Amino acid sequence: MKKALLLTMTAGMAAALAACGGETEEEQGQESSEQESSEQESSEQAEGYPVTITDGMGEEITIEEEPENIVSLLPSNTEIAFALGLGDQIVGVTDFDTYPEEAQEKQSVGGLDFDVETVLSLEPDLILTDSSAVQNSEEGLNQLEEAGAEILVVNDATSFEETYNTINMIGQATGTEEEASSIVETMEEDVASIEETASAISEEDRKTVWVEVDAPPNIFTTGQNTFMDEMLDIIQADNAAAEEEGWVPYTEEDVVALNPDVIVTTYGFRVENSTENILNRDGWSDVPAVESEEVHDLDSDLVSRPGPRLTDGLQQMAEVVYPDVFTEEQ
Repeated sequence: MKKALLLTMTAGMAAALAACGGETEEEQGQESSEQESSEQESSEQAEGYPVTITDGMGEEITIEEEPENIVSLLPSNTEIAFALGLGDQIVGVTDFDTYPEEAQEKQSVGGLDFDVETVLSLEPDLILTDSSAVQNSEEGLNQLEEAGAEILVVNDATSFEETYNTINMIGQATGTEEEASSIVETMEEDVASIEETASAISEEDRKTVWVEVDAPPNIFTTGQNTFMDEMLDIIQADNAAAEEEGWVPYTEEDVVALNPDVIVTTYGFRVENSTENILNRDGWSDVPAVESEEVHDLDSDLVSRPGPRLTDGLQQMAEVVYPDVFTEEQ
């Protein structure tokens, strides 16, 4: 009888616990499993940090945690960060960051001579710059570093391959490696597609292109180790200044002597009637590009700023040099 009473009491207690929200062993096991799963997911999210990166200066830096507040001191890095989906984390940009439009809504920290106090007031977890800016803004960057700011110096990219490295580096630093890989893969596919189309251009149909990045009285062009030189190579065109290195000055007489088939300018955003000015230059009437009116202005950012839009610049370059081969649908 006592045994029957005990069984009755045990059953009653179990029922009471169930009614009051008490958990059975099966429910407790399920909760424990869910908790372990949640902890595992949290652990997986934290994987990758701290992360050690060899930066654009060849130095190793360690980022302890995923950045929440990012200040970009370079328009190209800003474009890359937004493309990686880091728009919400970007808290500061420079006066020159015009793309995407959302970048213009962010706090400006100045130009090349950024304001150190403004940068620090934004409490950045990560500051993005590049190796060329290190030379131009060394004092300001040293002050930021002394204040404890984490600075990622990416490489000063001058080629598509170096741009891919920059995108991957920023992706690694910000926990967006998959997004970075996807962007690079898309860019590589676009370049390969344009290169394949250009392969149909015969040697006798190749055109010589003069790229003018600054107007008289100080004419400048781009030689080897520049994006535009690489773009011309990809689309089977010859750079009129291929023997030069980097960005170099030229005289009008020297340009005329090159006899380019096409002239491309990149300063139309700041020089009114840039193409018309070339068509009407004294002494240029016999230049093949002027005779055929093959003078075009391209968006400077698309052909000189390392970032995801470089392939758009390559497409535009291809279309103005070989309009019969490349179309907007390419």
